Amino acid sequence: MDSLITAAGRALAGGDPLGALKRVALRDDAPALALRGIAMAQLGDLPLARELLRKAARAFGSMEPMHRARCQVAEAEIALVSRDLGKSLQALGPARAALSAHGDRTNAAYAGFLEARRLLLIGQLDAAERMLAGIDIDTLPPAARPGYELVTAGIAMRRIRAKPARDALERAALAARETGIPALEAEVGRAVQAFEAPAARLITRDGERMLKLGDVEALLASDALVVDACRNALRCRQNVVPLASRPVLFSLLRALAEGWPGDVAREALLTRAFGARHADESHRGRLRVEIGRLREAIRPQTEISATSQGFVLQPKTAAAVVVLAPPVEEEHGDILALLADDEAWSSSALAQALGVSPRTVQRALYVLSETGKVERFGRGPACRWIASAVPGFPTSLLLPASAINR
Repeated sequence: MDSLITAAGRALAGGDPLGALKRVALRDDAPALALRGIAMAQLGDLPLARELLRKAARAFGSMEPMHRARCQVAEAEIALVSRDLGKSLQALGPARAALSAHGDRTNAAYAGFLEARRLLLIGQLDAAERMLAGIDIDTLPPAARPGYELVTAGIAMRRIRAKPARDALERAALAARETGIPALEAEVGRAVQAFEAPAARLITRDGERMLKLGDVEALLASDALVVDACRNALRCRQNVVPLASRPVLFSLLRALAEGWPGDVAREALLTRAFGARHADESHRGRLRVEIGRLREAIRPQTEISATSQGFVLQPKTAAAVVVLAPPVEEEHGDILALLADDEAWSSSALAQALGVSPRTVQRALYVLSETGKVERFGRGPACRWIASAVPGFPTSLLLPASAINR
């Protein structure tokens, strides 16, 4: 490899894309195309970067599988940053295998790290953790080590484990400072801000207050009966009753929890669960049916007793009943939570991360667009969505259960 290619590679590793381009900008051989692609990616021109990397992969051809695999890994990283979770990322597995087969442990480990990031992004926490466990962090380049720790922190945060998350963020900050790359330090800084920001609201009959992630962890470990409106479930320590697929039952449960220790009038329950302003006998009959179903679903944790005015929760062992809700609640909040990472997402990537159909996401995005909460750019497959400024909106730390693999 000639001296210009070597010097350009060192410049890229040090976070100096302009210095790399000065050395290879006028060259069209395969190594130069690959380095130009990585430099353009660092400068933010992702479409041109992907095109250059694809040209480099074709130029390397089948005779140089290791170099072609490196180009595929670089293109996959661009796809990950672009929130394009489709074809480009599917090449990560074969590329990683090719790099391992040719003894390139550093880039093979980097491909594994990117796969772990993808799995975290779509909420497959167990798979992401297994992928990280198979990576020797010492084989990663220094610039990738902050990202490795950020993935570790992300898994811990989504599992509501504050101390492991904080420890991983501290390691990420140290690794970022050692690289001397401002962009990495800024990325870690944003992750620390997300960790320190309010993660949920605690709602009781007496009022509400904001909770940080550590407070949420302590609440879930307490003896309280927690109606989790972030993931639509009833929790008491390790016992969980999922109700994400039964929204009417969860609405009734939340209303009863917000009124505890008092009872909640039947009329209030009818309005809350069914939107019935003027209840008739059919509504009252449906309420009796749904209360019966809710009784059966939550029987291991609490009873529901009828009163002269309505119904009341009677916990079996819990000392208190509380509601855990997102910091801000509004329609399609799960999509806004994902878009809060300041990246541009495709609708298909949002659908994959949330575990719903692309058409469901598209309808929600158009509704949010009409109210000015999201913006779109590009057309067709290149269409991307970003969040408009929504002060105080939560991150994806406590997304609904459909979005997070616990």
